[in-house]
Amino acid sequence: MSTQTATPTGRAATGERSSLLKLYLGRGILAVAWALAFAGAHEDVDALAIILLVVYPLIDAVSSLLDHRATPDGSERRIIAFNGVLSTLAALAIGVAGAGGEAPVLHVFGAWAVISGAAQVIVGLRRRGPEFGKQWPTLISGGLSFLVGITYNIQAAGDHPSLDVLSVYATGGGVWFILQALLLGWKSRQLRLRTV
Repeated sequence: MSTQTATPTGRAATGERSSLLKLYLGRGILAVAWALAFAGAHEDVDALAIILLVVYPLIDAVSSLLDHRATPDGSERRIIAFNGVLSTLAALAIGVAGAGGEAPVLHVFGAWAVISGAAQVIVGLRRRGPEFGKQWPTLISGGLSFLVGITYNIQAAGDHPSLDVLSVYATGGGVWFILQALLLGWKSRQLRLRTV
């Protein structure tokens, strides 16, 4: 039995690129919109703030589900499925942590950011190649998520934890997703021009 990852070619690759482009663009726009909403709604960890906190990892969970459905079988698809389950569990854990205030929320959000960021880096590395480009925005975004998640846990253990950083996190992630979508669009155009 072969363990080699199947690489999409021709029409399948074009379809997968198009699906990823739409997914990344939508994911990026939702992240920026969430950041704007959360920036004005988290003065206190009240019901609205907790709802928004729960929604953010659920956006990632739904994105992972859509990505999973469009990705061929293989280890990359399993990592995407893992990230979807992780994000769903993170949403539940953040909802529970919200009752304890800012520090528990930052701990849970930070732990999720670390693991999810690592998964994103692995998927980005597996997608590097002629069909999907170098995946730099995905790799940078995943790496930053990993590092920032560690700092959130350090901050949560300090005297003055603040949820202000989460709007910055979501904005940064959204911008990287949008940039990756634009690069995928450029890659698709380049490949089309070569086949004309």
